[in-house]
Parts: sequence; structure tokens; C-alpha cells
Amino acid sequence: MTARPHLNRRNLLSLLTGTACASGLAGPTAFAKSKPALPVATAADGRLVLSFDMRLHSHLSIRRNDVNLPLSDFAPTEYITLKSGKRIDSFHFARRTQTAIEGGYRVTITGRSPQGLEKTISLTFYDRYPGFVLQQIRYRNSSTTALDLAGWTNGAHVLKAGGHGFWSWSGASHPDRRDWVQPVRTGFSQPNFMGMNASDYGSGTPVVDVWRRDAGIAVGHVETVPKLVSLPLIATPAGAAVAVTMEHPIALQPGDSFATAETFITVHTGDYFTTLDTYRQIMSERGLASPVPPAASYEGIWCAWGYDRTVTAAEVEGTLSKAKDLGLKWAVLDDGWQTSEGDWYLDPKKFPRGDADMRDLATKIKAAGLKPRLWVSPLAVDPGTDLMHDHVDMLLLDKDGAPQAISWWNAFYLCPAYQPTIDYTEKLVNRIFRDWGFEGLKIDGQHLNGVAPCYNPAHRHAYPEESVEKLQTFWKCVYDTALAANPDAVIEICPCGDSYAYFNFPYMNQAPASDPESSWQVRLKGKSLKALMGRSAPYSGDHVELSDHGDDFASSVGIGAVVSTKFTWPKEGPAPGSNFLLTPEKEALWRKWIGLYNEKMLPLGTYRGELYDIGFDKPEGHAVEKDGRMYYAFYADSWRGPVTLRGLKGRYRVHDYFNNRDLGTVSDTAPRIDAAFDRFLVLEATPI
Repeated sequence: MTARPHLNRRNLLSLLTGTACASGLAGPTAFAKSKPALPVATAADGRLVLSFDMRLHSHLSIRRNDVNLPLSDFAPTEYITLKSGKRIDSFHFARRTQTAIEGGYRVTITGRSPQGLEKTISLTFYDRYPGFVLQQIRYRNSSTTALDLAGWTNGAHVLKAGGHGFWSWSGASHPDRRDWVQPVRTGFSQPNFMGMNASDYGSGTPVVDVWRRDAGIAVGHVETVPKLVSLPLIATPAGAAVAVTMEHPIALQPGDSFATAETFITVHTGDYFTTLDTYRQIMSERGLASPVPPAASYEGIWCAWGYDRTVTAAEVEGTLSKAKDLGLKWAVLDDGWQTSEGDWYLDPKKFPRGDADMRDLATKIKAAGLKPRLWVSPLAVDPGTDLMHDHVDMLLLDKDGAPQAISWWNAFYLCPAYQPTIDYTEKLVNRIFRDWGFEGLKIDGQHLNGVAPCYNPAHRHAYPEESVEKLQTFWKCVYDTALAANPDAVIEICPCGDSYAYFNFPYMNQAPASDPESSWQVRLKGKSLKALMGRSAPYSGDHVELSDHGDDFASSVGIGAVVSTKFTWPKEGPAPGSNFLLTPEKEALWRKWIGLYNEKMLPLGTYRGELYDIGFDKPEGHAVEKDGRMYYAFYADSWRGPVTLRGLKGRYRVHDYFNNRDLGTVSDTAPRIDAAFDRFLVLEATPI
């Protein structure tokens, strides 16, 4: 499956709505004629309540202040789709059992459909994760004839409207590089396929979350390798619908059974942050945790990309003293040092002495008091290269035998699950660190986030999706090789507009905003990655020149992101329309913000993403707790009115640390101040 399933709005509505009456999409007449469902079984913890009726249709509630608040209506939420297009979504309730497990309990509910399909619902609750239930469904064909299945759906719930609209977070990648956080308005429809949504855009974090002002629902899967599921999110007349669905075409013979992927359902208040934070903790327990980052991951970055692909060693060397003087610690040689993707030969026009010149450049960067980092884009090979000629066997091929295209470089994919590809890349990484002397990698490209199934017969894959599932093993090899050469190496993966694949996080120790298209994206990606990598993760806001007005350091510093810039000096960059020259006016602003970053070092604090709702709260708010102090950042085009400082414990003195103004005192019982600002307000609250 190299392309996304054919899921247009009509198909998505059919997928998610169930029977018209059960889903609440048929209108008031249908409701009046249908009998209300009565619960016969319940699975619950102190926060989440799942109720099932006699057909094993379910609805979801959140428990607050000892009261159950219904979030969805009874509907067929877990079911099978047949190849004929019909569905098996009603199962006569048989029994409910509950057993204790370490740290929680498991509820099992069983039933049988008129077609003879037995359904066993396993619901696992852990005390340490309230409101978060793991779900796996097993189906067994107890009839005398085979059932031709097309796929399965879990967690198909419609969050009822609450009167103030919906906001959402989706973990899928799209070639238009859309916002991960979006309002859900009339007509909204997004399939969120977790495979390839374009030839070189795919994968992501398998979670979709939708919330109202007072409560939200999220679903996803907790398998430890990528699965080609979809997580559709649709605005319907009844509310906002979510689900986990997967194509699974099999002929289920009499007596045979199969299980869905292990999925989850969660309910929450606030925005998506707690969902992703809990997801990270669960996946970490399963062996997929972000590594402990080295101190260098938090150091400010200068990147030579302002000079574009025509960059020369002389231009890099000429800018080092200014980068050092501003307080930056890294110098990144970006795209342009190589003759091609794939061969990774040094450009002889720029490095006429070959390896000796590259070693010399890395040495000069270190002598200037900076750390050298090198751009590279593995898994890509250009047509006409030696690698393409000599090792065509490395190509990832689709089911028709065609190579998978990478659009940005007019290149092709190499297969990450093919050992010669891994061996070739390992040699490249060793050359960069052990021979040339670089101390970090900037691994870059939208194609790095996910790959398509590989049908290359030379690879002898056990199944085509092996390439999809073993991409993370490829990154492990890169990461391990780099750290074996330099235990303090910084490994940055920039998937260029993709929504990060969670499965790759264990093999990187810095994540940038990956080519943000706005300051809003810098901030929402920061909130997302602080949840997915850890509340003190070394997230970089990417080049400040990509932010609003090209100078919005506030959207990085205020949320606890590492600062990064691609300024040129003492001359402008070569690309048409470049505006990267560090003028005296810019230098004053850059120096101020980089100084504040180095002084506060907020990425080392704890990002308090649960305190503010990025969708509904106005102005937009973020908070970081560090060394007993609370730091706040608020954003709006223009704001005149009160702001609330949440998370306080006692009394604090408030200081606007950009404008160096004292703003009085606040406390946990009186947390508001009057504020007037344009674009941003950054505050430090010190206990008194």
C-alpha cells in the first residue's frame, strides 16, 4: 500500500457514522423513532466511563466531580467492514469479566453477531494513567462459511457539540505542511492516513485528538512499530467524529480469528497536551523513549543555510566570529557541500583537497569556539550517481517495480530495511565523525519521516511493510554509530514539514520546528514535541528567519525552545529575495534575544503544557517552570486586557524580562495582571 486509502468525505462519513440512528446523524425524526439504548456493561476508572448496550454499541463519558458527563451517544464503535462494503457492527452481549493485573485491571466483554462472528473486547486500565484505556478487539469466525473482511475500525466516537466549537490535533503528515492544530469547523474532513500521503510525505504520530472547551476525546494506537492505519477526523451534524481504522483484507475461515492493533481511547480536559504526554509515557514503558540529551543539544545554533547551496568554506569561516560573539555555540554546514545525494562526494570546487579541506573546516569551526555540525540526507540517491549505477539493488521499489520518488531533490528512496543500505550509511556517518571531525548531524528531508512498503525482490522482505516498520531500526544504526564515535554528538532529525513519526524519537536528541511556515507553527510544534519527547526536550524553533517578520525569537525563547538563526554576514545571501544579512538593527535584536536565551535557558525547565489550552485560551499562553520560578509567554497580534498566570503556589513578583519592567505581584489566589502588548509578552514570576 504505497498510497493512502481512498477515503473521501462521503467514505469517511460512512466509515464513522454507523447506523443513522445510533450515530446521531439522521436528524430529529430518526431519533424520535429509535428506542434509547440501555447500558448492560460498563468499563471505567475514576475519569473515563465506557458503557455498552445489548448490541455492544458504546458511548463515552468523562467523570468530573463525581458526575458522569456524556461525551458521545451510543453507536457502533468497534466493527468489521466486509469486502462487499457491508459492516458487521452489532454483536449480542454475552458476558463481562474483570481481572486484576499489575498496576490496574482488565475488563473483557464478549458478544456474537447474527453472522456468527464472535467479538471479544479487551479494555486495560492502569492506575497511573487515569482516563486512558488500552483496547484490543479479537474476532473469531464461529460460522460455517468464510467471511471476506476488508478492514476493521476501533474507537469510532462522535464528540458531541458543546456550543463553542472544537479544536483538534492530528499526527499525520501532509504535503501542504498544514498545521497540526486546527479548528474543526463545518465541512472539516481529514483522513489522517499514517502511511504515505504523497511520494515523500508520510508517517507521523498515530494519535488524533479533538476537544471542546470543557472536554475532549482522543484515539490512536500503541503498537511499537508504525502501522498503516487511518485516524479520520470529521465534522458532522452531531459533533466531531474520530476513529482508528485499518485495511485488513483477509478471508476469515471458520474457526479462525484475528486481533486488531492495540489501540486506545482517552478523555481529558484542556487541549491535547495531556494526551500526548501520557502517550509518551506509555510508549516509553514499551521501549520507545527519547534519549537523555547531551548538554550541547541545548546550545544556540547558527546555520550556513542563509548562503544557500552555493555556500563556500570561506563564507562559513567569515561568519564564525560573529556567531560566536552573539553567544551561539553551533555552526552548521548545510546542503551544498556535496556533489549529489547518495554519493556524498565532496564538491571539488569547494574542497579541492578533498577530505583534508573538510577536516580543516571542522577544525577552524572548533578553533572559533563553536561546534561543527554537518547537514546530510540519508536514504536519498540522485539519478546519474555512482551509487545509483553500482547499487541499484538498494532502491525501494513499489509493487509495479518503480522507484519511490523524493520530490525536493528529484531523487529516489533507498530501502531502510535492506542491510547494504544500512552498511553504506554507517560508513558515511563514521566518515563524518571519525575522519572529518564533526560533532553533530543535521539529518534533513521530508522523506526521512516514513517510507512506503518495499517490493524489491532483491531485499527478500518477509512482507512489503517491513520497510515501513524497520525505518526506526535504520535510525537506530545512524544514532548508535554517531554516539560510538562521539558520545556527546547531537543528532537532529528535521523531517521538513512532516508531523514527526514518534517511532524515530529514540534515535535523535534534538528536534527542530522542521521548516515552520509561521510563528504559530513554531509554538504549536513546540508544545507537541515537549509532550512527545519530554517536558525538557531540546526542541529548536528552527531558523528565526522562518518566523513571522523573520525576527520572532519570542516564539522560541518564551516556550523553552533552542534558538537558531541562518543570518549571513558581512554580505547578503545569494538567493533572490534574500533578507538574511545581519544589519546593525538586526544585530542588536539578535544579541538581546540570544543573551536572554543563554541567561534563562528555559528548555532545561519543565514545560507546563497542561496549564493553557492552545485553541480556546486568549491570548495564547505557555508556561515553563524552572528553578522555583514560573515563566510565562503570551501571544496575540494585539492584546489589551487581563492575563492569568496559572500554576502558581504562593506569592510572586512579576517581571517582563524583554522590556525589563516590573509588573507587580500575583498569587495563587489572585493570579491576574492587566496587560497591554503587541505580538508577545514574556514574564518571569519569582517567589516572594
